[in-house]
Amino acid sequence: MAVSAGRKPVMTIYSDNNCPYSHRARIVLAEKNITAELVIVKDHHLPEALLELNPYNSLPTLIDRDLVLYHSRIIMEYLDERFPHPPLMPVDPVSRAQSRLFLYRVERDWMSLLDDLTGRDTSKADKARIVLRDGLMAVAPIFEQKPFFMSDDFSLIDCTLAALLWRLPNYGIELPAQAKPLLEYAERIFSRETFQTSLTEEERDIRR
Repeated sequence: MAVSAGRKPVMTIYSDNNCPYSHRARIVLAEKNITAELVIVKDHHLPEALLELNPYNSLPTLIDRDLVLYHSRIIMEYLDERFPHPPLMPVDPVSRAQSRLFLYRVERDWMSLLDDLTGRDTSKADKARIVLRDGLMAVAPIFEQKPFFMSDDFSLIDCTLAALLWRLPNYGIELPAQAKPLLEYAERIFSRETFQTSLTEEERDIRR
C-alpha cells in the first residue's frame, strides 16, 4: 500500500493493528501497490465516523468514495477486481470458483478457530490448537508441488494463509520438521517485500 507525496488517496482503510482479517486486506493493498490512507485502530476504539458507516462496527472497513465495505473477503475481492493487475484470482470462471471454495474452506476450517485460540477458555484453546496444527500438517505435502497454494501464482488464498501462519507463535503452535514444505512456503511468503510492507509494528513484534 502506498501514499504518494502530493497525491491524495481516494481510498481509506480502517484496520486493526494486529488481526489476521485486517492483515490479509492490507496484504492485498501492498501486492497491488494501491494508494490508500491507512488508519490503524488500536484496542478496537473505532472512530465516530466509522461507527456511522459500518453497522457492525467491525474491522477492516474500506471506504472508496461513496462505497463502504466491511467484510475482509469482500474487500479483498473488490480490490482485486478494481485493480486487476497483478490478478490475485484466476480469470476463468471454473478456476475462480475453485479458488473461492478453497478460500471458504480455509476460513471455515481454520480461521473459525481464532476466537477459541485467543479466548480465555484454556480447554477450548487447547482443542483449537490441536485442530489447527493437525490441519496444517495434513496439507503440508501439497506445497511440494507449487510455490503457492496449489498454484504458480500468488493469490487471495496466500494472503489469508500468510496472515494466519505469521501468527502461529501467538497461538502457541510450532510446526515440526515433517511440515517442511509448509514451513518453506511460509518463509517464501514472509520474505516478499509486499508482505513486509503490510505489517504493522505490533505484527512485526510477533516474530522479532
